[in-house]
Amino acid sequence: MAENYTVVVADGTRARFFTLKPGAPKGEAGATLLEHEDLISTEKEVPGKEMWSDVKSGRGAAPLGGPAHGYDDQRERHEHEFERRFAQRITDEAVRLAQQEKASHLILVAETRLLGYLRTALHIPAHMSFGVHELAKDMTKLSVAELHENLAAAGLVPERHAVAGWQKRGEPV
Repeated sequence: MAENYTVVVADGTRARFFTLKPGAPKGEAGATLLEHEDLISTEKEVPGKEMWSDVKSGRGAAPLGGPAHGYDDQRERHEHEFERRFAQRITDEAVRLAQQEKASHLILVAETRLLGYLRTALHIPAHMSFGVHELAKDMTKLSVAELHENLAAAGLVPERHAVAGWQKRGEPV
């Protein structure tokens, strides 16, 4: 049975979802990542002046020119909550796609902090069985070909072999 892969590449504002179904015979193009969708964290996209009453946190001026005073508006706690919620959306979609594609591997690629949130949020139903693999790196801005190459170099997905008579980059031999 061929192994299928679901790949999630995310940063704090965007998550990209891919599948990979290897198994092409030698001499034919190998499997490539197929991008399914993007998720965007709308909370991170909102400018600070629209989300917070004061763009800057930490110091306020006293009336009538008195001394400044410090305060904490819990902004960092709210930002952590936004990331936690986004991680939950990502893992819910990843599990749904893995189930739909009958994946045998789920690969999570994200910067370290978000990867921690993804790890905490990931709940795999008992009836599903696949290996979960992680890579702590931000690859959201890579092209599909660059992403595949990096994942193959890390040993997470099979390499894509070239079509007979063509070089790896698609240029004639």
